[in-house]
Amino acid sequence: MRVLVVHNRYSSAQPSGENRVVDEEVGLLRAAGHRVDLFERRSDDIAARSLLGKVAVPLLVPWNPAVRTELAARLRAERPDVVHVHNVFPLLSPAVVAACADADVPLVATLHNYAQVCPPGTLHRDGRPCTECVGSTVSLPAVRHGCYRDSRLATVPLAVSLTVNRRRWWTGVERFFCISAAQRELLVRSGMPAERLTVKPNFVPDPGTVREGAGEHLLFLGRLSEAKGVRLLMTAWDGLAAEGGVGVPLVLAGSGPMEQEVTAWAAGRDDVRYAGLMDPAECRRAAARSVAVVAPSLARETFGLVVAEAMAAGVPSVAAGHGGYVELVEEGVTGLLHEPGDAASLASCLRRITAGPERNQEMGRAARSRYEQGFSPAVGLARLEEEYRTAIAGRSGGAHGAPSVGNDEVGSRRVTRASGNGGRR
Repeated sequence: MRVLVVHNRYSSAQPSGENRVVDEEVGLLRAAGHRVDLFERRSDDIAARSLLGKVAVPLLVPWNPAVRTELAARLRAERPDVVHVHNVFPLLSPAVVAACADADVPLVATLHNYAQVCPPGTLHRDGRPCTECVGSTVSLPAVRHGCYRDSRLATVPLAVSLTVNRRRWWTGVERFFCISAAQRELLVRSGMPAERLTVKPNFVPDPGTVREGAGEHLLFLGRLSEAKGVRLLMTAWDGLAAEGGVGVPLVLAGSGPMEQEVTAWAAGRDDVRYAGLMDPAECRRAAARSVAVVAPSLARETFGLVVAEAMAAGVPSVAAGHGGYVELVEEGVTGLLHEPGDAASLASCLRRITAGPERNQEMGRAARSRYEQGFSPAVGLARLEEEYRTAIAGRSGGAHGAPSVGNDEVGSRRVTRASGNGGRR
């Protein structure tokens, strides 16, 4: 197949799981012999704009007419079989949907967050879950609360875009890829068309190394923010330390708004180490040396990439019992689930996961098996190809959810068409 991937890359100043997923899917498809091209914008480029150009960026969030013109022209010239959109904020905008309609090319979109029903895409505000905008046709609560970057002004473009482009998205995309069943369920309840929503979890590359032995530390790997449960983890860990600890240190790796606070908290302690921002190879090695990976997010994660990566390394997880985590972590089998937002429950799970080395290693083996069956590259490729073919079949006249077509049919359809004719930071 010939695929055009559309993505607005997040800032390189902080790690982005979404950027990584896009890059890994592109690599997976290319390795399988598909032709994959990119249509991108980069948030890093905003810094190089003139003052007037920077001021104009919020105006492009709801609609960027230049992108519509440029993308439609490229689609007419190259005639891909399918366009796959990931993130369109802030420089691409929903104009990409109109461009695909202009060129009559089927469009699929991965929903990495909840941006279709929540302006900042997190369903989280002031340290707690929030669904005030879910099911509403106008996102006024988000503006009133300043949900994006704690700013009413910064939230306005997102709220406007969600309000005016909702129908365009919901009718212009052949298939929305939800990355967990929990995400799909909430989006269907919000009013999104159920027949266009399918579950296609992310895959995780095989790290090439699996944990040997019981592990050396507990590991938090991710954005250092309150929404990711960092302060909750610090509170739980201090409680455990007051009781004598759990016998292994806690390692935190990442960057974010709580970096200074975490650095100060870890300073001078033997039971805590702040490792800073690790590169992917360092992350894989740290995970493979872990007793468990800790994912205490307060927000409803749509998937939980760090948990899936721990599974690939044969390592169990301690994760918050909501969102996509409950589909990745089987309680007592591949890890433990704690009560979301409850420091005592988190501390109890950390105590249990470190208490029995033999049981922990058994959970690690079960986690690796679950990864191989559900989140390996081979499984990810098969799902992706199937969903592309379903989208192509739907645009060609079949109903949404039509049976897949073969590779030979996809190729012939490309010839026929050619002869006739993107949580936010």
